[in-house]
Amino acid sequence: MNYGNAAERVIQDLRHLVTVAAPGSRLPSVRELTARHQASPVTVAQAIRQLVAEGLVEARSGRGTFVAEPAQRRAAPDLSWQTVALGPSRPGEAEMQALLALPPAGAIPLSGGYLDADLQPTAALGAALTRAARQPASWQRGPAQGREDLRAWFAREAGGGLRADDMVICPGGQAALSTALRALGTPGDTLLVESPTYLGALATARAAGLRVVPVPVDVDGVRPDQLAAAFARTGARLFYCQPLHANPHGATLAAHRRTRVVEAVRDAGAFLIEDDYARDLTIDGESPPPLAADDPDGHVVHLRSLTKSTAPGLRVAAIGARGPAGARLRTARLRDDLFVAGPLQQATLEFVSAPAWARHRRMLRTALRTRREALLTALRRHLPELAGQPVPRGGMHLWIRLPEGTDDVALAAAAAAEGVLVFPGRPWYAAEPPAAHLRLSYAAAPAELMDEAVRRLARAFRRPS
Repeated sequence: MNYGNAAERVIQDLRHLVTVAAPGSRLPSVRELTARHQASPVTVAQAIRQLVAEGLVEARSGRGTFVAEPAQRRAAPDLSWQTVALGPSRPGEAEMQALLALPPAGAIPLSGGYLDADLQPTAALGAALTRAARQPASWQRGPAQGREDLRAWFAREAGGGLRADDMVICPGGQAALSTALRALGTPGDTLLVESPTYLGALATARAAGLRVVPVPVDVDGVRPDQLAAAFARTGARLFYCQPLHANPHGATLAAHRRTRVVEAVRDAGAFLIEDDYARDLTIDGESPPPLAADDPDGHVVHLRSLTKSTAPGLRVAAIGARGPAGARLRTARLRDDLFVAGPLQQATLEFVSAPAWARHRRMLRTALRTRREALLTALRRHLPELAGQPVPRGGMHLWIRLPEGTDDVALAAAAAAEGVLVFPGRPWYAAEPPAAHLRLSYAAAPAELMDEAVRRLARAFRRPS
């Protein structure tokens, strides 16, 4: 340690006093330490903060600084009363925490729902945010529904069926989805969902008090006949759907089904919440237009997020609807958090309006194709019994059906013990799953790690039960 540094001298002095003094003993004041070590009050304060963070020192406002009580000697507070006060936890919370958990050191993440750091346009986003932060106007209060020019961009991206005034900017797709379910439904209402469907939608719907009813899907997306039957049986007025590269099953709603699905919604006098999270994640061919692009009667509520296709920290999305439904969405967003931070909106608009956005999307298309093929190749090599399944034309995940009798949750736990993280299929179903699945992400780990990841998964798969 360099004892010529004033801050280090103060820290060393205080560490010594802590070792020889009893817990609760008063330590020298800032003024005393300043004089003793010829250091500035700011330097002394920084040294004290470091030791407070280490748990060695306790700073008591207006009274001074004291030797902290050793952690093992502190009486643990009795918080058991909270169990009674809070009641049971909400369904889906544990699964959401697992979905967002950071991978431990050395583990290969095939479970993540965000792009690998190497695929994120952080340099362009950082530059845009720096410029936005320097503009005084971006720090001022803007329209509660968000910047008009950013709303206009989202409206154009929706295919022209919505206007800027129909859109409201939200802090991420999850917030937008929560807004839609609370604004358009009331506790006790029924929400129809694809089966399987996005885990976050299930958790949010249950937290909002909605009754969730699954509708079967196949390789062409949700089945229109089953959707119409579900509307007739339940009287539901809400249907949550991911028509493009659905998470987790990867299917895109086939062209011959699009009209029939919208007709089923229209005949039921219902709303279809279109989660267009994967608009920028198409790998093969071209994406069909959003369902909102051809919705003259206002049945489609369109949700578009940029987080999945850029970086987790770009919490910017938009949700739009026509007529009274749009008004309810805007009111609900106002109640939640007033508005999204101005610098973030400005940076987002600058990024998506610049050539960097088109370059990023081209790079992403190529990189995701490479990683998807690396994962498929590794499955054919190490787990041929799981290969040969439908391959999504975009998105971030493979939806792998497991052999009959396989416990997907136990397999995910065994894989974690081998150092590869995968997500079991069970939590993605609103009811009993018809078969065991794994969701394997090819977006969250480099292509060169896919072979080793599947090698580890194969060891877990073949481990004796």
